[in-house]
Amino acid sequence: MTIVVTIRVNDGVVLAADSATSFVDPAGAVVKVYNNANKIFNLVKVWPIGAMTYGSGGIGSASIATLSKDLREKLTPPQFMAPHYQKGEYELDPMSYTIEDVAAKAKKFLFDECYVKEYPNGVPNYYMGYRVCGYSAGSVLPEVWEILINGDKCEGPNRIYEDSHFGPRWAGETEALDRLILGLGSRAHEALVQLGLDPKIATDTRDELINKLCVPLHLPAMPIQDAIDLAYFLADTAAKFTQFSLRAPTVGGPIEVATITKHEGFKWVTRKHYYSAEFNRES
Repeated sequence: MTIVVTIRVNDGVVLAADSATSFVDPAGAVVKVYNNANKIFNLVKVWPIGAMTYGSGGIGSASIATLSKDLREKLTPPQFMAPHYQKGEYELDPMSYTIEDVAAKAKKFLFDECYVKEYPNGVPNYYMGYRVCGYSAGSVLPEVWEILINGDKCEGPNRIYEDSHFGPRWAGETEALDRLILGLGSRAHEALVQLGLDPKIATDTRDELINKLCVPLHLPAMPIQDAIDLAYFLADTAAKFTQFSLRAPTVGGPIEVATITKHEGFKWVTRKHYYSAEFNRES
């Protein structure tokens, strides 16, 4: 399980995620939670392109983190790679690439080449979201595109923000942030139906309540440091909510944060290290 948060502002996009990864038995009960999974990735080193994942943490025996690094090797132009690199269909042109195209390449690699090969008939309970974030070549504002693998199908890439939309978007275990920001939890529709409302009226009522109760937490001109603070706060709040809920703590571990800005590219703000930070090469 996971919480992932993006904050889009004029100056860039911030990515935040927890580090928990959960293992369940065939009945769906959580049997083990590890708190050191990697869910945020730089898809071309230094370039303003990153990704984050939620839901299932691997395909077959390979983690999404390892597969993302495999994808990074395919996306990176040869002049930035080792001499043995062979040009391929995934290579990005630094002058003309788009974030939508990067998301489409992620879909081709993760779903067409990895998932379908590993699971020819799909997996009924498999669900994995993959968000590609950053700047298209020559663009002024950041973009976020997402693919969703669900069973035997893969949706997207779908755009998460329209040009005029800014602020936080979250995915994974959303209950805490739905309640905090939208004003209603995930069971609001069910509760309204149980109180006697027609399902269609319940849907309309829920949507109207969200419209009236939703709390704005951003301005498009918010400085990137404030966006960082907000992203960390939201991810940490979701983790704390899960920690104190009477259930398995499936959101938790260190909160990792990265920024993507037009001129600085992808930069880590806070992340896990195997050993002291001064000895850790960026990866």
